[in-house]
Amino acid sequence: MDIRATPQATPQALPIEPRLERFRRLLQKADVEVGGQRPWDIQIHDPETARRVLAHGSLGFGDSYVDGWLDCAAIDVLVDRLLRAGIQDEVSSPEALLLAIESRLFNRQSLARAWTVAREHYDLGNDLFKAILDPHMVYSCGYWAAASDLAGAQEAKLDLICRKLGLKPGMKLLDIGCGWGGLTRFAAEHYSVECTGLTNSREQAERAEQMAGALPVHILLGDWRCLETDIDTRFDRIASVGMFEHVGHANYRRFLETARGMLAPDGLFLLHTIGKNKRGCGIDPWIEKNIFPNGELPSLGEIADACEGQFVIEDVHNFGPDYDRTLMAWHRRFEDAWPAFAERYGERFHRMWRYYLLSCAGSFRARHNQLWQLVLSPDGVPGGYRRPQV
Repeated sequence: MDIRATPQATPQALPIEPRLERFRRLLQKADVEVGGQRPWDIQIHDPETARRVLAHGSLGFGDSYVDGWLDCAAIDVLVDRLLRAGIQDEVSSPEALLLAIESRLFNRQSLARAWTVAREHYDLGNDLFKAILDPHMVYSCGYWAAASDLAGAQEAKLDLICRKLGLKPGMKLLDIGCGWGGLTRFAAEHYSVECTGLTNSREQAERAEQMAGALPVHILLGDWRCLETDIDTRFDRIASVGMFEHVGHANYRRFLETARGMLAPDGLFLLHTIGKNKRGCGIDPWIEKNIFPNGELPSLGEIADACEGQFVIEDVHNFGPDYDRTLMAWHRRFEDAWPAFAERYGERFHRMWRYYLLSCAGSFRARHNQLWQLVLSPDGVPGGYRRPQV
């Protein structure tokens, strides 16, 4: 089946051949060849590919792959090479500039827009995510220090969070952005705590309730801002794992104020988030369009700014390279499961998700993106916080 999109009519700054030659020279800086035989080399099927990429940067490149205009056997290796060579800084991206301006002028993660990512991504189908993820259905970076497979890495991550929070029997834990409830179930079962999880995905909420069974786990459906008005409980511990990427810089401080308001005075808050290396717009146009609408990555400095006057930053732990291994494991499971989903989702979705998983793996491998776990306390742990053995 031919899935190539028809090129849109666009003003031609250069004829095809000069553009293609410029494209080739850029790729050569990353030791990537057009028509080469190595796994990270690319094959071009549409002559408009060079124009599209040069005019639209990562959006043009990703969409060219999804539309079948180009192919590459090892997208993860290709993206790693391109990012390490700094190619992204040499290609124009009007969409990235527009998103940067928008994100500074408007609150792109307002309450009115908060449910979009749930509808377009997290509610794609619980059976699809069950096939891709581990038995706990954890959709965030695993911890691979001593793990040999995805299930072990996710259990190690869940246990690491519980130990960093110092969970004790009888404590109350709030998980903001609980997904399918993996952390709440693990904490309730292994640390004997009472757990409340919050998600704005209807499918996640329903599945999380079913999986919790008789455990002391309660799942709420709502945006994080509902915590300010709908819950009057103080929690001994709070976690937010892989959700801060949907908060947006305009809301960072309010989010942390909300968390502090829900936390006991001697409590701890663990914030687990993907991050970028420098301040500025943390929105990739291709990811925004195709995977996570209204998403935005924070810098460590932006998180610190939002914490100022509200939390003491007790600990920062970066294990970003582990996301490379996690994404590659998800990709293998996705490809293995694909025949069961091919008719429902179609080949364009297949290529889109393959590109999503592999390009993100490449970005973590290149250290272009990071994964941080921060432990925060309202007023500082008396005598100091000691990170458990990791």
